[in-house]
Amino acid sequence: MKFKKRLPGQIRSACNEIQPDDGVDPRTFFRRPSRKGANRKALQLCSQIAQTLTSVLDWETGDDRLRGLTVQSVEPAPDSSCVLVTLCWQATTDNADAGEVLEGLRRSSGYFRTQIAAAIHRKRVPQLLFRISGRGEVNL
Repeated sequence: MKFKKRLPGQIRSACNEIQPDDGVDPRTFFRRPSRKGANRKALQLCSQIAQTLTSVLDWETGDDRLRGLTVQSVEPAPDSSCVLVTLCWQATTDNADAGEVLEGLRRSSGYFRTQIAAAIHRKRVPQLLFRISGRGEVNL
């Protein structure tokens, strides 16, 4: 059954003052808000990846250039099959440039995924994309 849209003259005759919700379809007015905000499971996965990468970068990496990195954020890139890791590049004692740091991240990405697979319980471990912020934005 279709509802007819009410004309402003019909609305004015039925009430003293016109309110913003006058003449609105009750099916849309009383509808519950959608729960389709951010994907809760994807955000939970990103949080677990951030915790794992933080501990791996602090304690288990053998590359001194990567020890100066801290995890700033982890976000699903298009979905949870690929995540974008934003790392903050702090000043280190050896003045490594961005190319060396990105090469170290590229070489260690397999090790990072292995550690993430041990920490999370999923069938597939997401691909890791890195973005370094700090001394200028650099993407990998």
